[in-house]
Amino acid sequence: MTAIAFPLPDAGIMARRDEIVAGLATLVPFDCLITSMNERRAFETDGLTGYRKVPLAVVLPRNTEEVAAVMRYCHQQGVKVVPRGAGTSLSGGAIPQEDAVVIGIAKMNRILDIDYANRAARVEAGVTNLSITGAVVHEGFFYAPDPSSQLACTIAGNIGMNSGGAHCLKYGVTANNVLGVRMVLADGTIVDIGGEHLEAEGLDLLALVIGSEGQLGMVTEATVRILRSAEGAQPVLFGFASTEEAGAAVAAIIGAGIIPVAMEYMDRLAIQICEDFAHAGYPLDAEAMLIIEVEGSEDEMAAQLGRIIAIAKQHGVKTVKESRSAMETAAIWKGRKSAFGATGKVADYICMDGTIPTGRLPDVLARITAICDGHGLRAANVFHAGDGNLHPLVLYNINDPAEQEKAEDAGNQILKLCVEVGGCLTGEHGVGIEKRDLMTCQFSTIDLDQQMRVRAVFDPGWRLNPAKVFPLEGRFTA
Repeated sequence: MTAIAFPLPDAGIMARRDEIVAGLATLVPFDCLITSMNERRAFETDGLTGYRKVPLAVVLPRNTEEVAAVMRYCHQQGVKVVPRGAGTSLSGGAIPQEDAVVIGIAKMNRILDIDYANRAARVEAGVTNLSITGAVVHEGFFYAPDPSSQLACTIAGNIGMNSGGAHCLKYGVTANNVLGVRMVLADGTIVDIGGEHLEAEGLDLLALVIGSEGQLGMVTEATVRILRSAEGAQPVLFGFASTEEAGAAVAAIIGAGIIPVAMEYMDRLAIQICEDFAHAGYPLDAEAMLIIEVEGSEDEMAAQLGRIIAIAKQHGVKTVKESRSAMETAAIWKGRKSAFGATGKVADYICMDGTIPTGRLPDVLARITAICDGHGLRAANVFHAGDGNLHPLVLYNINDPAEQEKAEDAGNQILKLCVEVGGCLTGEHGVGIEKRDLMTCQFSTIDLDQQMRVRAVFDPGWRLNPAKVFPLEGRFTA
């Protein structure tokens, strides 16, 4: 396996760096432009920390108009642009290039309007995921998508990658919860797509933008759906003696037509790591655990849990532990939401993000173990089981190049396995650079050509978030 490649920087742009920086300085205040090497290093990578490139400059605009001015200037100067949210991307989606300007939205973090009657909120793209719920919870509302990084990740990044989360099984991913966006195109043009209504007329451009990984334009505002909070919610821990039994239980529950609000999976290693961190009362003697949450009235929750427990017993469940208090519920979800960070205390890791049909869970989990064993590595499996969105964490030592190569090769084999069984390369983390060279495993040359034609309509110069998503060779440019 070879390391992920980056294009060589444009020598002409690099030679003009001082001139380009001087031009940017005329567009934004002094404290919105980062030019020193030490300060630019803070933007050299994202959650895929194995790869780093220091950008040409970093701009932190305060509003849409400043984003448009910077985008227009970069377009005129032929400079590449890399949009950046909070930098929590696990696929390398925000890693810059040395001849690119990073435009971050950290200063664009206001909630602009809340319309409870129409159940919508308009926010700047730098608002964090969790802060939307924080702004409306006192009125009994919440924002549904809840990625594990929701305390830090921004709506801009969620839109770029079409993020999901533990509760997306019932409420859907970002695409199901965004009603409209304001976006700046490559040439600085400001456009509004969608709005505070369920369906917009004409082509469904909103669906095109969500999940486009910053390649069609830079989202600066979003109108999102807010929902009424349920009457009650209760998570339950299910411990199994084998990963196969846990996987079979997931498939059986979904197959029975039961849709809990969340269904999360952890294997033994993930259970141990998360329990050491959160002390949530996870069953340490289990080989696999499910966190299944139901919601509604007391009677509704009891009825749904009764059906789920009966199915779990048919598949050899050994432990059933119901949350009995808000404190227990918080601890259960703290363990799950902290899984990536807690694992980072144990070892370096690469987080995969493939999806599979839920009926293939038992087989795929066994093959993931075999792949990692074959490379002499361990994997902690923690993922959204209900919709088949896998997140195997392949553990390795980042300071050992040979071990990093093994980890990346194991990760590639896992993603190819997901496609092989009828799934796809990514569920919510995006393609970025991590899966870029695997796109040909899922898509034909014709498929990729059509996708690149659409991208080229929005960005003919291919300067928005370059070297991401599509393989470097064979790029459509006509």
